Order: sequence, then structure tokens, then C-alpha cells
Amino acid sequence: MIQVTGISKRFGAVQAVEAVSFSAPDGRITGLLGANGAGKSTTLRIISTVLKPDSGTVTVDGADTLAAGDAVRLRLGVLPHASGLYPRLTARENIRYFGELNGLAGAALQQRLDQLIALLEISEFAERPAKGFSQGQRIKVALARALVHAPRNIVLDEPTNGLDVMATRVLRTLIRGLRDQGHCILFSSHVMQEVAALCDDIVIIAHGRIVARGTPDEIRRQSGETDLEEAFVKAVDAAPGAAP
Repeated sequence: MIQVTGISKRFGAVQAVEAVSFSAPDGRITGLLGANGAGKSTTLRIISTVLKPDSGTVTVDGADTLAAGDAVRLRLGVLPHASGLYPRLTARENIRYFGELNGLAGAALQQRLDQLIALLEISEFAERPAKGFSQGQRIKVALARALVHAPRNIVLDEPTNGLDVMATRVLRTLIRGLRDQGHCILFSSHVMQEVAALCDDIVIIAHGRIVARGTPDEIRRQSGETDLEEAFVKAVDAAPGAAP
């Protein structure tokens, strides 16, 4: 479970996030939605321990990101918006390296590599250097890297970006399977159709603050809209700081 309590973050004159609180429970897919500049990426970076909040706390399975950063990182699998692969390493080597960083070795690591390469259909390019990979190939390898240590909590930032229709379907099935196994999934996407198809709970952030939260049906009901995209736009437009 990921618990965010009152986090704030400022960059110079810009208040990127202000008093943001929400929870992402186990066994559910929680969507974190926001327009560009809303504070979503800053929030995800604080959760994944890349940034420190100016105030507030984040806990992952009860471990505080500031007091127990190493323990939190073992509990987290993170797919960032930029895949960040090492270009000279092969797909397999990229995944292996992250497995080793998270304490896997020997036959257990090899078995996990083979499992993920098959599951995410990476075998055709598993032995090729990452330099020159398509966007879809990079996403698949970055996702395998995030999952290699079987973390209980998974943060996915735009995971289907660049994937074709068939790869997107495979990924959706994988995400639902992880949810059904009891994992906590925190999911960010700009594609409302995808959000509606996957998310059990939704948190909408605008101008650095939470402006709506609930199940997709609750979000629609709160806004008086039947379409989730229209409900999202209405919540953002009504937020303090929105353009008149």
C-alpha cells in the first residue's frame, strides 16, 4: 500500500505540489490523473524516492520514503515516463542488472529473466543492445526491469506510450493480473479510455492539489457527467487557479 500524506514541493517560485494526500491500496489499480504541469510527475517522483518533499510523508507498506529509502525501493517497481535504458546493454542485460541491484542472483534471477522476456514478448530483441530500440521495445524492457524483483507496489507512468494495439492488450492483462494477485498499482495515463478500462480508483490533481477522487463511477457522479473525460475536464476547470 502507498500512503501519501500532505506532501508539498516547491521549485523556486513554483509551488509544484501542495498538501497532496491520497492512498493507493493493495489489490487495486489507482489512477493518478492530471494535465501537464498539474504536479502529477512531481508526486510520482516523490513516491519513487527520486525527490524529497518539502513537507509531508509517503509510506510504502508502512516504510517511510525518507527514513527508510532503501527498504522502500525494494518494495517498489517503477516505470518512469522516460525509460532510461542503458543503450550499450542488451535488453536482457538491462533487466539482469536491475535484478542484481535488488538482490537477485543465480538460478532465481535467470528464471525470472526468462519469465519476463516471455511474458512481455521481448525474446526477438532480448540479445540486442538497447540503442536503436523502438519506443515500444524500450517500454517493454523498462517494464520488465521494474518488475524483475517482484515488488508488491508498482508505479507506472504512461506505461502504454508507444505500444501497438496488441502490446497494449498484453500489458493491460498483465496489470490486471498483478492487481488480482494483491499488488498495489499506481497508474498514470492521459488516455481516458485506458483509465476507464483499468482503474478501480481515480485521483485527479490540478494546480498541485487534489481536486477529485473516487471510483470512475463516483467521479462521473460527482461531476454530473456520463463520460469520464468530460468529468476529468470539469474537475480540472473547477479547480482553484484554473483559467477563467
